[in-house]
Amino acid sequence: MNTSASTPRIPLTLKLAYTAFLAVLVPVYWLKYGPTNFLYFCDLALFLTLAGIWTENRLLISMPAVGILIPQVLWCVDFVVQATGHKFTGMTAYMFNTERPIFLRGLSFFHGWLPFLLVFLVSRLGYDRRALPAWTGLAWTVCLISYFFLPGPSVANAAGAAPCNVNYVWGLDDSAAQSCVPSGVYLAGWMLALLSVLYIPTHFALRKLFPQERMA
Repeated sequence: MNTSASTPRIPLTLKLAYTAFLAVLVPVYWLKYGPTNFLYFCDLALFLTLAGIWTENRLLISMPAVGILIPQVLWCVDFVVQATGHKFTGMTAYMFNTERPIFLRGLSFFHGWLPFLLVFLVSRLGYDRRALPAWTGLAWTVCLISYFFLPGPSVANAAGAAPCNVNYVWGLDDSAAQSCVPSGVYLAGWMLALLSVLYIPTHFALRKLFPQERMA
């Protein structure tokens, strides 16, 4: 008799600790930044991971793994470089901005530990190859929502007043839109770049590292 399907593979303490963290982060971010902040890829990954650790569903864990591993590892590298007094991409400069409450910056450390947690979870549950099309569909949908319905770049909002240029659909600068190509062309190119540069390489790496798709 196979009892592996009924045996929890994710420790209850981890599930409770992760849930407690989100129970703090969500209301704080909602009050500080508003609900549109949760359309960032990294925030979507938080919620998918929450559902995935409780259901122990490998697809729900594999999706954020495909989507954010490379960007969040880049965040970690940039943070270390910034901490040593140098500059890499500048994406973590806000973590050293003393005008921001230290508690708020502390919550943002999830960018640093979430990728390692996802690798651990995929190692426990296995990698689901459906994650690539599933996450890509979700990410592209959110990109379109961000482009057509959410605020574009602005100097005021770039300072932290409200989410703008969500998921960089107007360019890599939150204070001003890119002007090299028409905005629609940039959006299409950005969406294709996300797939080809970030998602596909991660997909094949996870397939190689965790080839067995264990039963969820």
